[in-house]
Amino acid sequence: MELEGLEERMQKTIGVFQDNLSEIRAGRANPAILNKVSVEYYGVATPINQVAGISVPEARTIVIQPWDASVLKDIEKAILASDIGLNPNNDGKVIRLNFPELTEERRKDLAKEIRKIAEEARVSVRSIRRDGMDNAKTKCKNSEITEDDRANLEDKIQKLTDKYIGQIDKLLEDKEKEIMNI
Repeated sequence: MELEGLEERMQKTIGVFQDNLSEIRAGRANPAILNKVSVEYYGVATPINQVAGISVPEARTIVIQPWDASVLKDIEKAILASDIGLNPNNDGKVIRLNFPELTEERRKDLAKEIRKIAEEARVSVRSIRRDGMDNAKTKCKNSEITEDDRANLEDKIQKLTDKYIGQIDKLLEDKEKEIMNI
């Protein structure tokens, strides 16, 4: 049955949602915010974690140590050009990113942003549900399944949807707690 396919698509939606949440700067140093930063390295846009070691020595500091010292300035430019909102400190050997304390206003803005991302994930899950429901109705219309089978399938699809919407809500709640209680 196509139920497994729907569940797989919903799992992918949860995965994307988790990735999006990990990239939100919540006051703690999290190397995941550098995932989308690419460095121009010998003419090729290369992810920063492929040209440097990234570590978190303290709760509010990320240290980026390039394997090739010549790329230090390029890493600094890439960070400044990105939209992560941090200024790199270059000491000639490593780059330090210091995370400032979040203000109450910034925390509220971040909470709004993650709620928006969560709603997009919910909409995506509901869209997958709609695809499944439409498919079940089409199969019933084409006499591939009975009315009872269709109702049964729609019930299973709804339970699956509820499960994944619940996961999104739980992840949202956890991230909101992390942001507001730092």
